[in-house]
Amino acid sequence: MKIIKHSGDIVNFEKSKLEKSLLKSGASKDVVENVLSQIDGKLFEGITTKKIYKIAFDLLKKGSKANAARYNLRASLELLGPAGFYFEKYISYLFREEGYTTQINLNLEGKCVSHEVDLIIQKGNEVKMIECKFHANRDIVSDVKVPMYILSRFNDLKSQTHSVFDQSIFINNCLIATNNRFSDDAVKFAICSGIELLSWEFPKGNNLRNKIENSHLYPITCLTTLSSVEKEQLLMLDIIVVKQLKENTDSLSFIGLSQNRIKNITKEVSELCI
Repeated sequence: MKIIKHSGDIVNFEKSKLEKSLLKSGASKDVVENVLSQIDGKLFEGITTKKIYKIAFDLLKKGSKANAARYNLRASLELLGPAGFYFEKYISYLFREEGYTTQINLNLEGKCVSHEVDLIIQKGNEVKMIECKFHANRDIVSDVKVPMYILSRFNDLKSQTHSVFDQSIFINNCLIATNNRFSDDAVKFAICSGIELLSWEFPKGNNLRNKIENSHLYPITCLTTLSSVEKEQLLMLDIIVVKQLKENTDSLSFIGLSQNRIKNITKEVSELCI
């Protein structure tokens, strides 16, 4: 059976890929088999992957909101917009979980010109600048021009000392993070130039998805018990990750949610953060 991807490409439907993504949500094998069985009856020639995803998401949500939230992970990253400022904060949280000290949105003087830098992280002697490329559209790919441009900025900055983290430091490494993916040429150029890349699927074994699943630092935009407006309100209060709601539910009261709603949200939060 042929299905239509987000990009418009027509490919064969691979049940094993769908099964793998459903299992990654934390759903049991029995639940996954039940979901796949129900989806089988709804498939038709030319169905879109977006439609298949929606069916699977709705079926998972009936059994476990937390599993549906995990299944919704990639889509939830696309809601950290529209400009990507929240995505920068989210990347900062991920690296803090790995033991880094972080600081976002800096203006640093290079050898030739000044540069706005999304994020600086430090652990031991390592000081890394991170540039974040956020895209609300899943089809957008960061091509080779992205690492080329950022390499020139890194080269202008790395020879100078910078006052960050209350000390004078040199930047000795560079990473580009995106919620989508990089083109093959972008990956080749970055590897050749010594620039690190982080995307949804790259590098294998330590990509964005792996980091999120290993740390359980899910963005609040994945929660199924919150409306889009409520998620935006929480983001504006600097509530970026689900873990923050587990530690403090006062923000839910602050945006006017009832105790019954808060109870349901807290249940999903607890299941996600185990």
